[in-house]
Amino acid sequence: MYLIQAAVPVPLRQLFTYTHDSSLEHGVRVVVPFGKRELVGIVMESKPVGSDQEKAATDGTLKAVQCVLDTKPLIPDELLSLGKWLSDYYLHPIGDTLLTMLPSWLRKNKSEQEIMSLVNQQALKILPEGKDALSTIPANAKQQKRLLNALREKSALLSDVKQRFSNAVINALVDKQWAVQYQQNLEAKVDWQDKLTLGNKPIASREQGAAIGVITSQLTTFSVSLLDGVTGSGKTEVYLQVIETVLLRGRQVLVLVPEIGLTPQTVERFERRFGHPVGVLHSKVSDKKRMQIWLAAKSGKLPLIIGTRSAIFTPFYQLGLIVVDEEHDDSFKQQDGLRYHARDLAAVRAQRLGVPLVLGSATPSLETLNNALNGRYQHLHLSARAGGANPVSQYIQDMRNHPVQGGIAEHLIEKMQQHIQAGNQVLVFLNRRGFSPVLLCHACGHVEMCHRCDRPMTWHKAKRQLKCHHCDAQRGVPNRCDHCHSDSLIADGLGTEQLEQALQGLFPSVSIARIDRDATRTKDALEKRFDEIRAGKHQLLVGTQIVAKGHHFPDVTMVVIVDVDSALFSADLRAAEKLAQLVTQLAGRAGRAEKPGEMWLQTHHPGHPIVQELIHNGYAHVARGLLAERQSANVIPFSVQAIVKAESHEQYKVQKALQLARSALPPAHIISAIGPVQTLIEKKQGRYRMMLIVRASSRKALNLALRHLLSAMTASKEAKQVRWSLDVDAIDLT
Repeated sequence: MYLIQAAVPVPLRQLFTYTHDSSLEHGVRVVVPFGKRELVGIVMESKPVGSDQEKAATDGTLKAVQCVLDTKPLIPDELLSLGKWLSDYYLHPIGDTLLTMLPSWLRKNKSEQEIMSLVNQQALKILPEGKDALSTIPANAKQQKRLLNALREKSALLSDVKQRFSNAVINALVDKQWAVQYQQNLEAKVDWQDKLTLGNKPIASREQGAAIGVITSQLTTFSVSLLDGVTGSGKTEVYLQVIETVLLRGRQVLVLVPEIGLTPQTVERFERRFGHPVGVLHSKVSDKKRMQIWLAAKSGKLPLIIGTRSAIFTPFYQLGLIVVDEEHDDSFKQQDGLRYHARDLAAVRAQRLGVPLVLGSATPSLETLNNALNGRYQHLHLSARAGGANPVSQYIQDMRNHPVQGGIAEHLIEKMQQHIQAGNQVLVFLNRRGFSPVLLCHACGHVEMCHRCDRPMTWHKAKRQLKCHHCDAQRGVPNRCDHCHSDSLIADGLGTEQLEQALQGLFPSVSIARIDRDATRTKDALEKRFDEIRAGKHQLLVGTQIVAKGHHFPDVTMVVIVDVDSALFSADLRAAEKLAQLVTQLAGRAGRAEKPGEMWLQTHHPGHPIVQELIHNGYAHVARGLLAERQSANVIPFSVQAIVKAESHEQYKVQKALQLARSALPPAHIISAIGPVQTLIEKKQGRYRMMLIVRASSRKALNLALRHLLSAMTASKEAKQVRWSLDVDAIDLT
């Protein structure tokens, strides 16, 4: 009889003990009873029953493992060790931590045989006869020709081919002996470095060459390099040339990008450069495909993985480099469950594996910039735009007493017309979707509110809906005011839907593309919209933050930011940093090719220091000023912090639970605490929300204090009456 210590996905910070009639290797998945449920757990330790424990193990107080799913561990030791570190650092339950790291197929009750069946898949490849037939295929067989052309580039899994082509087309190629089906083993390691077909690469600039040289000289050891390059300076080309060296040495590469929208263009560029399939991981990848990529990377079959936040948990046969593009982006931080930051975890993983990490951004986060300025990270600069492109000219549009049409100054409307007539594109940015953020009664001033959040509901005119952007509640637009029954309901404020409508009236003959979450909900809609923009089908682009993140629009020569004022007076500590990053990133969307670009900021506060600094001195100067302010206030990154959040339908219960949490902290000279205070969004889905901000000068002191806090919260009745969470290194105060 053996005692099995298993990590089980429950919100309890401990392992659970079961019995089994044989020893089990750590990392093996097992099915165990937990209350009335059966859960998949991971074996962390296995030891024989000792004399003192034998009675407990045999008298029924310990339950037995019900089923062993694996004959050998599918989870590598490196990921198990990383999971333990994550659990200790973020103080998150070990079972939930480990299971969060894994693909859903490994979290389910699926046998090892069922999972490994994914590595033997039917694939389709072109035959020499098919290549010869390409020039003779008749015009009425367009689909057959398309498929043959696709297979000429690379073989493809039959399941992927069937998503784009009918069985009749596939069978026609096989019947004509132009293509053949075969079994492709996704797990078997192949020498893919011998099969790379490297595409042409441009000659690196002096600054690019220096950065490439520094990084490639350290490929056999751990290092962190901040590639701090202005927008359009060719950071991706630096990645590509460093990655080429890594791949030729037979080692794998992980590239993290912040958004799904960036993935297709990145993948296309990387596949074209290296002539090899790239593993792609993001939230829209199916569970089955994710499991296949996970296994292929683990066995060494795939040399290159590109993915969003959760791709950091991918196992590798021999990882040689990690790249985090747009490292400043908030989407790298998980905001629920295991609240990890993929950028920080990339640094930990690179250090453990002894490989270099490259962090790229035109607007580095203050945490990363501080590490670079202090010498902890290498600071590599790209100060000039690639290809001789000129820096974007930036201007302030003073909106005070200025005529406005559709939310845009008349002066700028004339300039937009000039750019469009010259055959260029204009990007108009407004980070507020919907028709209007407020629907109010012109007679009595009543505002249509979300009753669960106490926040105004956004009017979506096209769908005739009022929608709360905090809890997603929605209802129809009323015909009359609920308060005074007047029918004088009007929009107050501007959203992208209204802005698009206004611009269509100002430019009736111009095609407008709106890029926000409402306009790109359907599958592949965002990728399709970006393809249309790059093809020149639209002259006016209206977008939210989606358009600010690294996209290449060669014909955009003018950017208008409709409203910067809302971020100038925010209570959020990071508001000024985020505004500076957003403005700089948006400026980078203009003038990326040989065409000059300009950007205009509309504001009623043209003399605001942040606005003036951005326009005249740029992000680097603003960031250093913000760092000086943070240092004088002793806040992040000059101290470490965590936030305890709690919510309940009854506000007094929230306050009571957080007061108890504060009382459990060590003396004030070790730890400083702020709160309980209301979050920036104080009510959501009918629940009142408050937070306790805990700060310390050292990571060790913070971790120790939070352990005391967790112990008190876990044992208290007050905490059990509310929904609460702990967020270490929190970035979101809402």
